[in-house]
Amino acid sequence: MGHREDLLEGAKRCLLDKGFVRTTARDIVKESGTNLASIGYHYGSKDALLAQAYVALVEGMGDAFEGDGTAGIGGEPGSIERFQEVWSNIIGTMREPGSLWRLSMEIVVMGDQLPEVRDHLAVAQREAGRGLIPLLMGGREEDVSDEVADTLGMFYVTLMTGLIAQWTFDPKTAPTAEQLTEGLRQVIEATTRK
Repeated sequence: MGHREDLLEGAKRCLLDKGFVRTTARDIVKESGTNLASIGYHYGSKDALLAQAYVALVEGMGDAFEGDGTAGIGGEPGSIERFQEVWSNIIGTMREPGSLWRLSMEIVVMGDQLPEVRDHLAVAQREAGRGLIPLLMGGREEDVSDEVADTLGMFYVTLMTGLIAQWTFDPKTAPTAEQLTEGLRQVIEATTRK
């Protein structure tokens, strides 16, 4: 690996260990075995590096959203069964000790103090929604239009952000996939009544 990759891997470890605010450039350098000048050269700033490290960590979670991977996701694309299975898999990642989702809440709370990180991640939200759509609705990520990413994708991202907040705040009372699915059923039923 070169300095760029070493920095990214070091930044990921620092984020999981210390979070955004407590991670210093020196921490990243120590963890990566590189030097301070490498951060500016490869990423522009410590905050830009941390933002990219966070996005890489989240992208690494994508396989977990699909479950154990042996049989793929069950249920027809767009079905209630698929909705429940995918959200069950996502919630499973929130149950893990040291879940990286707590970093998301740090950004929400500290965003005004981390403007470069916040700005980078704000752009990444659209792509997160674009990535969730095929899991739930089928199809390929590259075929999701910007309009669908900005509507359905943002709906899923908003649901995810709310789940992250609830699981971070109080895992004992946070909703299960079954509860979310029942809520969706009730919304569908209410909107289809004549």
